[in-house]
Amino acid sequence: MSVGLGILLVFIALIGGVCITTIGPGGIFVTIALFLLLNLDPATVAGTASLTFVGTGLLGSYAYLRSGQLAPPTARTSALILSLTSVLGAFAGARLNTVLDADLFGLLLGAFVLLTGVLILWRERGNAAAPGADFELGSPTGRLAMAGLGLAVGLPGGLLGVGGPVLAVPLMVVLGVPMLLAVALAQVQSIFIAAFAALGFALQGAIDLSLALLVGVPLLIGTAAGWVIARRIQPERLKLGLAFVLLGLGLYMLSGAGSA
Repeated sequence: MSVGLGILLVFIALIGGVCITTIGPGGIFVTIALFLLLNLDPATVAGTASLTFVGTGLLGSYAYLRSGQLAPPTARTSALILSLTSVLGAFAGARLNTVLDADLFGLLLGAFVLLTGVLILWRERGNAAAPGADFELGSPTGRLAMAGLGLAVGLPGGLLGVGGPVLAVPLMVVLGVPMLLAVALAQVQSIFIAAFAALGFALQGAIDLSLALLVGVPLLIGTAAGWVIARRIQPERLKLGLAFVLLGLGLYMLSGAGSA
């Protein structure tokens, strides 16, 4: 790996970390960069990315616990339900990854990136249904929604190495969960998704530890910086910008131009 490429990966990881704790989707940029810029097999891409997300999930969860979003018992219960149901999907996704070749992995990742961009844009443009005022995390409906969401997010998280917040945050906000609480819950969930996905890939010997360190450290720094930023700004413009970036990347990857 050249010095220039290493610097580029560090920069992408730093920006991705900031996005993780400000708007949710962010770690996916690391996965995309590893796939597009390096000659790695799909399992190593997903496994290495998943390992770095364990650290960002722990740091993000601690930050939002300190700032109060995870302090209420209802929030903690929701985080637990969301996380535990994600485990099954994450481990299964990591095992399914072994049957993917680079072309299929690129297409699936591109489709996932495009879908995420559409979800964010849909929400921010106000075309989604208005959040229901009667939606409460502590209600039976709320708990069931968190369980279903955990299962739905865990599988692609483990399969593609994209973590949890990239899908969980937009979906929770559409359901009616406040933005900062959604990001906080997704941080806890990402620990479980990433840890069990990384375990699955580690059993296959599909984690590059030196590469995980190279992108993991700036990712953590960005995650800490993002938490500070999230409490001081209204991130609507950031979210719209992110949506268009993801749309462009998704279309690029689906076109086949991004195939490794």
